[in-house]
Amino acid sequence: MLTVHHLNNSRSHRIVWLCEELGIEYRLVKHQRHPETQRSPESLNQVHPLGKAPTIEHAGQLIVESDAIIEYLCNVCGGGRLSRAPASTEYGAYLQWLAYSEGTLFPGLLVDLVYAWTGGGNAALMGFFDVEIAKNHRYVENVLEQREHLLESGFSAADVNLGWSLEFSECRGRLKDFPALRAYLARLRERDGYRRAIERGGPQDLSVFSAGAT
Repeated sequence: MLTVHHLNNSRSHRIVWLCEELGIEYRLVKHQRHPETQRSPESLNQVHPLGKAPTIEHAGQLIVESDAIIEYLCNVCGGGRLSRAPASTEYGAYLQWLAYSEGTLFPGLLVDLVYAWTGGGNAALMGFFDVEIAKNHRYVENVLEQREHLLESGFSAADVNLGWSLEFSECRGRLKDFPALRAYLARLRERDGYRRAIERGGPQDLSVFSAGAT
C-alpha cells in the first residue's frame, strides 16, 4: 500500500491530487504546520531526516522530492499514465515542464516570501528577483495563450506540478498581469481529481504565505 505524508498548505497537495487523478489507492497521513511559524511538525522529522512533505512510502522505499515522487507514481503505480514515455515526441517537453516548477519558478517565489517575512531591506536583491519572477510567469503565459495545458497532447503530471506553484504565485499577488495563467489555474481547479484531493487532503489556505504580497 502506498502511503502519502501530506502537510497542510504545502507542495504535498499536488501528490494527493496526482493520486486522485491516477485513481490509485493510498493511505493518507496528515501533518499540520505550526500555526505561528508555519514550520513542519516533529512528526515529519520522524518520517524522514529532512522533515519535508511530500514524502511517500512504497515497497519498502521512502521517497522525497516532488518531481521524483511524481514520476515514480506515474510509472510505478499508474502504469505510465499522465507521464510521457521516452519514445514520445513530447518526452523532452514533458521533462522540461516537470522540472520547471520546482527548479525555475518556485525558488524566486520562495525568496519573495522570505524577504517579506524577514522585513526586507535589500531592495537590489528583491529587484533582481522581481524581474526574474515576472519573466518566468510571462514565459508560461505565452505558452498557455496558445493551448489549454503545458503539452500539446493535453493534461499531464507536469500540469499538476505547476498548478500548486501557480497557486503560490497567486497568493503572492504575482498573477495579476497574466490572464492566461489565471484561466489555466481556474481550469485545473475544476478537475474532478483536484476536487477530490481537496475533499480528502483538506482545503488549501495559502493566505498564510501572503504577507507583503505585491
